[in-house]
Amino acid sequence: MKRSLKDYIIISLKGMAMGAADVVPGVSGGTIAFISGIYEELLNSISSFNFSLLKVFRKEGFKQVWKIVNGPFLLALFIGISVSVLSLAKLIATLLENHPIVIWSFFFGLVLASIIYIGKQITRWTIGSVLCLIFGGILAFYITTLNPMVSENSSPWFLFLAGMIAICAMILPGISGSFILVLLGAYKPVLNALNTKDFFSIIVFMLGAVLGLLTFSRILKWLFFTYKNYTLATLTGFIIGSLNKIWPWQEIISWRTNSKGVEVPFNTTSVSPFSFEGDSQLMMAIILAIIGFGLILLLEKLAVKKD
Repeated sequence: MKRSLKDYIIISLKGMAMGAADVVPGVSGGTIAFISGIYEELLNSISSFNFSLLKVFRKEGFKQVWKIVNGPFLLALFIGISVSVLSLAKLIATLLENHPIVIWSFFFGLVLASIIYIGKQITRWTIGSVLCLIFGGILAFYITTLNPMVSENSSPWFLFLAGMIAICAMILPGISGSFILVLLGAYKPVLNALNTKDFFSIIVFMLGAVLGLLTFSRILKWLFFTYKNYTLATLTGFIIGSLNKIWPWQEIISWRTNSKGVEVPFNTTSVSPFSFEGDSQLMMAIILAIIGFGLILLLEKLAVKKD
């Protein structure tokens, strides 16, 4: 596929959106990849990495390898994701801490619209598709109700393992890799490493992510090729079930003391905005949710127009 510089800039912008989403514990970068129309190309590109590339490299050189793995696409996307994660991690963490309701409302509207978008990709609804939808929804909802681990571990082996596990969720629409990191007790160490530019910890985490990505992308590619409707239905269910995690109004059930000796929320549950203790910011929340919802509809219209 021949692309212009403008096309690669747009891919980098999509990568920035994916990176920003993956920083938030509850929103999946895979969802952004899907609604921006690059999900299957991303899976195909990642799964093209295998040992046979060494033979191609010896016989035909790096240029052919770069072409096989769709190098320009992956490079543009990776640049966007990296810029976003390194530059927005601190900002998003601050916004979530100081303005949680309006920020979560925006993401709630965005994810809600993505359910409609991904559901429309299913060409034929059968009993099997419905069962996959229900299974995905129940599984994702159950994951969002799990209690995070109390202890925070920043050892290299743990960050490597956390990277392997979290990356599988990051490329799944509806399952937040950041939330998986929260459950594992690895979210804070990874975020601290990004904010303090601890490159050793970042590299260890990324090596684990690369190994997990190369393995899991092949499974997803096979599922899309063999059982596309069932896979899409399951992913749609994942997103529906994950809405519980990003519901803007959360009641704190328990607290914990972090490594700095500060008490922070440990476990929360979704509540009605009318029973929320404190300022529910209902009108602003509705406006932000509508903006998030409308943004997805706009992206869909632009994609259709381009096609």
